[in-house]
Amino acid sequence: MNSSGPAYPLASLYVGDLHPDVTEAMLYQKFSPAGPIMSIRVCRDIITRRSLGYAYINFQQPADAECALDTMNYEVIKGRPIRIMWSQRDPCLRKSGVGNIFIKNMDESIDNKALYDTFSVFGNILSCKVVCDDNGSKGYGFVHFETHEAANRAIETMNGMLLNDRKVFVGHFKSRKEREAEFGAKAMEFTNVYIKNFGEDFDNEKLRNIFSEYGKTLSVRVMTDEKGRSRGFGFVNFENHEDAQKAVAEMNGKELNGKILYVGRAQKRLERQGELKRKFEQIKQERLNRYQGVNLYVKNLDDGIDDDKLRKEFAPYGTITSAKVMTEGGRSKGFGFVCFSSPEEATKAVTEMNGRIVSTKPLYVALAQRKEERKAILTNQYMQRLASVRAISSPAMPAFQQSAGYYMPSIPQAQGRAFYNAVPNLRPAPRFAAQAPRPQGRKMWAVNELFFNDLKILLLLSFNVLHYSTAGGRTVGGAVMRGVNQYKYSSGVRNMQQVIMPPPVMEPAVHVKGQEPLTPSMLAAAPLLEQKQLLGERLYPLIQALHPNLAGKITGMLLEIDNSELLHMLESPESLDAKVIVKLPVCTGWCDKFLAFSIPSVKL
Repeated sequence: MNSSGPAYPLASLYVGDLHPDVTEAMLYQKFSPAGPIMSIRVCRDIITRRSLGYAYINFQQPADAECALDTMNYEVIKGRPIRIMWSQRDPCLRKSGVGNIFIKNMDESIDNKALYDTFSVFGNILSCKVVCDDNGSKGYGFVHFETHEAANRAIETMNGMLLNDRKVFVGHFKSRKEREAEFGAKAMEFTNVYIKNFGEDFDNEKLRNIFSEYGKTLSVRVMTDEKGRSRGFGFVNFENHEDAQKAVAEMNGKELNGKILYVGRAQKRLERQGELKRKFEQIKQERLNRYQGVNLYVKNLDDGIDDDKLRKEFAPYGTITSAKVMTEGGRSKGFGFVCFSSPEEATKAVTEMNGRIVSTKPLYVALAQRKEERKAILTNQYMQRLASVRAISSPAMPAFQQSAGYYMPSIPQAQGRAFYNAVPNLRPAPRFAAQAPRPQGRKMWAVNELFFNDLKILLLLSFNVLHYSTAGGRTVGGAVMRGVNQYKYSSGVRNMQQVIMPPPVMEPAVHVKGQEPLTPSMLAAAPLLEQKQLLGERLYPLIQALHPNLAGKITGMLLEIDNSELLHMLESPESLDAKVIVKLPVCTGWCDKFLAFSIPSVKL
């Protein structure tokens, strides 16, 4: 098997069909016997951080990667057989379809390994997969050969052969676009006709008599229920396309026994579903275009505002076609919609009504957006915040950069060298470039102080409070340092010239002026993961005004309290002050203990 692997620039393997709980450490433990591993990455969703079910493993030597491919393919990890293939970085080669064959009508007992063993005699296999769902095999799969000739040999030999007493079809893989084009051409030459709405008094013979006058029929079938009664629809298969076309043209819409018949080309279920989906999307798009720029979203409504009062508040700005307050169980959900007859009227209403006090509450008024648009905007905002956080805390030296999801085996450390506490998980540079020189001249106390500054940022991030009171790193010789690294300096560090670092720069927290008050209805309407963020964004500036240096820690401690009590603290400054006074000694004592622990006495 796989006598020679493709000549890729890196000895990289793709490992698929992974259990969601498989981690980099598990894969390292599994694959390390094959040879030295440079890095392992389990690919994860960028937002949820859940495993996508596949990973990449980079070996130091191509021979080790080939050994792992030959000996470990389809071995079981956490109850699932893994699928290994060479990592092909060129998407054009992956998607070209050259050497890829399709097998269908397979027995359910045939799995990936059985399919691989069956077809490996025809040539070197790059990948092999049986398509499965929750119930097991779906009866078809794919085998990707390294060469087109090997694929042709497999098709010539295996097409029509029996596998586990079932005759299988083996042919060249065709893309969805190619299959749809072929199906569209065949659909134009249809011979099978679908008839419905003829009632319960029709049987096969009666349906045959009606449609046989249009041409020779091969089969006629009226669909029946469990009791043998007609379900009101059936199929007629003609010998010639012209006869079927004539039957559709003359019988569709014809009245029979007081009922209007529907006669049309018979369609497969997937084709019907696709056609209905296209019609639904077209109707949906027309409706969206009709309300584009005229439909307003209004939130933070008082519980006493109903449809009529909402319409009355917005009536001075134009002709309102509809006004609706959303309710649940007869109670207002705190938001609604107002639709105007023109975009100009809607724009004027947004300008005048946004922020206006109505029944003791300031309204939020904006153009209504579809759920998909809101989700895309929120995702974009989240990614921008995430990128800014990474920019604050990531080093300029690529050799020390590390993102979650990479695993590197620990490097043995020589005896007798000075070292310091470190944050784990280091990643090599892209394509495993040589590491950049380490910054020099740092004292131990400076490194620990940097670590403490970073830890304060991590505390804020853990509670989704995106305000920072300290800088995330220092600059030494043009390189931004973050945290500390799990490497020892050589003994020459004792003789390096000391660099005196300036004190950390204090940055004011970001606070959006005019932020709307947080109400119980707004908090309840927000997703569970965002509720603490909404509370933290409003608590942080209040606490920072009292204790700037400990605002992040105190906010994090307060966010452990129940949401209803936090809302009360936002409305009552006295309650907030009392709670801060209780938490302050705990926070101060924690910081003192951490500083005492993190600054050991070291001779330099």
